[in-house]
Amino acid sequence: MEHVNCDTSLLKQELRAELLAISTAMQKSIDVLENENGCLLGTFEQIRSRFNTLETVAASFYLQCYLAPYTEKYADVSLAVQHLAERRQGALIVVERNDSLGALLQAGIPIGAWLSHSLLESIFFPGSPLHDGAVLVRENQIVSAANVLPLSHVAVGEKKLGTRHRAAIGLSEVSDALIIVVSEETGKASFALQGNLYPIITH
Repeated sequence: MEHVNCDTSLLKQELRAELLAISTAMQKSIDVLENENGCLLGTFEQIRSRFNTLETVAASFYLQCYLAPYTEKYADVSLAVQHLAERRQGALIVVERNDSLGALLQAGIPIGAWLSHSLLESIFFPGSPLHDGAVLVRENQIVSAANVLPLSHVAVGEKKLGTRHRAAIGLSEVSDALIIVVSEETGKASFALQGNLYPIITH
């Protein structure tokens, strides 16, 4: 990921706490290894769980960092994602950064409205004529909805990705856009940046 200068103190404290917990668990593993009767197998799951938590906290921290320079409404975006995830309503939100996205999208329906969490949530309400496809955010405006994004052909781990996730990664592979995706199957939220997908906190 690119370097960012960001200060969200609460998330920084959570990151620090998780890193310290991992450090403690690693030290305990070393102590167990040095004990002739010790067995490391029981510690691996704990360390793996800590790393998963760390990744989620870190992604949430950097999501705010990456959004803030490009939209003053990043808190509305985060709140909308939280509500959509809680209700398991699928969503795909593209935040334009430096690269122009006009040539990379199959244009949807023009909106041209001031960005708010309630408007974002209403667009992705099940049954809404605009809920399929992606919302395009430029600065503090929702430019359009129901946009079609290029699909990635990559696989993440052993899991087959759904269309929304493939679209999020696909656009991030060909632009510097940040794309947030909410799964309607699991309620989990992630963001794609530079061809990678990162889980984020929604509680």
